[in-house]
Amino acid sequence: MDKKPNRKDPGGVSRRDFIKGVGRGALGTAVLAPLRGQTIGTKKGRVPVYERKTITLIVNAKKIDLAVEANETLLDALRDRLDLTGAKKVCDRGECGGCTVLLDDVPVYACMTLAVRADGKTVKTVEGLAEGGKLHPVQEAFIEKDGYQCGYCTPGFIMTTSAFLEKNPAPSLDEIKLALSGNLCRCGNYAKICGAVDTAAKKMKGA
Repeated sequence: MDKKPNRKDPGGVSRRDFIKGVGRGALGTAVLAPLRGQTIGTKKGRVPVYERKTITLIVNAKKIDLAVEANETLLDALRDRLDLTGAKKVCDRGECGGCTVLLDDVPVYACMTLAVRADGKTVKTVEGLAEGGKLHPVQEAFIEKDGYQCGYCTPGFIMTTSAFLEKNPAPSLDEIKLALSGNLCRCGNYAKICGAVDTAAKKMKGA
């Protein structure tokens, strides 16, 4: 019996090759590589599939123009392009909060935020909290109350806390715990972290 012809899709990859590629974990070779030379249709004409885009960010009060890949995360842009390594790349899947930064004053996981989504917005990292050589009250409180151990999660907790206290300057313990529920401390230093947040609230009120 004659074999059926191995049909080719318009992109140059056969259905059989596609299935084999998935099974061998070679999806990148079987499918993605041919796409690099292709284009897609848009209202503005045809553009490359992996087109770079220049975005404008206000990072820690400084305007920055940055050319980023379509799939580049805000975390990678901050760490690798701008050398702002305060936000930590820990889980890289939006589970621990170690990469938390403020995007238009709202805490976000930078590892789950595409850089292109931040175009035209303000970004604040832990490097941008101190002003005039003086630490932010939240930073001071975390130092005073030993709200850290290994320190890997600390920048994320500090950024979440600073945004939280701007909205709730006199939180209860339960409110503090809820606000910090998106941040994970692998050392289990939660009692001191919550104490640091309470102290920071009093500092910010001038108590």
